[in-house]
Amino acid sequence: LRAALQEGSAQCQQRDFAAAAAKFSTALELCSKDFAIEDPSRSSPDDISRLVSWIESKLVICYLKLGQPGLALHHSHRSIIQNPSHFCNHLRQAACFRCLHRYSEAARSAMVAHCLYVLAEGAGLDTSDLLQLYWQAMIQEALSGEVSFSVLYTPFEKEDKADKIKEANKTFAEKHPDYVQHIFTDPHGIHLLPEKAESHPGQQYLLTLGFRNKEIGKTVEKFVTQKLLVFPGQKITFSPSMEEEAETFWQNTGKGTMAAMAFIGSSKIKNERGPCARAIEQFHHASLLSHLQRGEEHAQVMAQAMAELATAPYLQRVSQEDDKLLQSLMADAMDILAGRTGERVWTKIQKV
Repeated sequence: LRAALQEGSAQCQQRDFAAAAAKFSTALELCSKDFAIEDPSRSSPDDISRLVSWIESKLVICYLKLGQPGLALHHSHRSIIQNPSHFCNHLRQAACFRCLHRYSEAARSAMVAHCLYVLAEGAGLDTSDLLQLYWQAMIQEALSGEVSFSVLYTPFEKEDKADKIKEANKTFAEKHPDYVQHIFTDPHGIHLLPEKAESHPGQQYLLTLGFRNKEIGKTVEKFVTQKLLVFPGQKITFSPSMEEEAETFWQNTGKGTMAAMAFIGSSKIKNERGPCARAIEQFHHASLLSHLQRGEEHAQVMAQAMAELATAPYLQRVSQEDDKLLQSLMADAMDILAGRTGERVWTKIQKV
């Protein structure tokens, strides 16, 4: 194992990334066969996780350099699952999303990286500023390429939220007359923007969205505001005979809905509906992809959900009940990726 890691690192320095990826893949295989430690009695699971995460992160770099961002993204999710508190793992994930032109998700990864960096390091203002600039650039890229919706951020202090939401909706309609088929303000969770602390210390925002397509707007609002996270149109996944209807729903509404949901997540660290909310959104997304027989996309979204679940306790307080749900969903995701079937917490949520 040590030899494989040394050779892989040397080949990275020589910029022979294909050979380095092969060596790091060998190292991963050896780790899976219990060669990660010399003396099992003197090592902790955390030590092994950190080593595996480091190897996965090296594979992310190799595949990005080889122009294979999809494969790099797969390894970035795995590096986060093994070591979710290390900000660099999330920054590499952001780089993968950026290469795939998935800018909203890149923005979220950069936001999480910045949050974890500030919590863990705190002192490096230059690094903090650079992370914020990257996050800001990804938000701008996401909006510049988006034609189906537009947004408005309204500074929010401690005013009456209902009045502030009405005011925000009215202001949006005045500023963005092309996106008034459906307008709503996210009532769950306060949004943050990448601004230097000295200029806007702890400034929070309400996020208002307006849509060209009324159906997509209504679907996003329903998904964002209802207490139980259920993807509109999800009932179609229980009937194999409705595959054509599922494809139509995905093309007309589902794809646009997920794009808007991804953007909403790009500026919201904490969710009032609990730390598992974003992962549950991805479970629903994966279920629909599975029904559409998009196996590769389904596996990637499930791995992304696992990375979200692993990171959640580092971003907001987790109650005992939430922790139980989080662990159950993580086990469900592993079972789903492994192709195992059976009654799970996720199955029960779907039935509800």
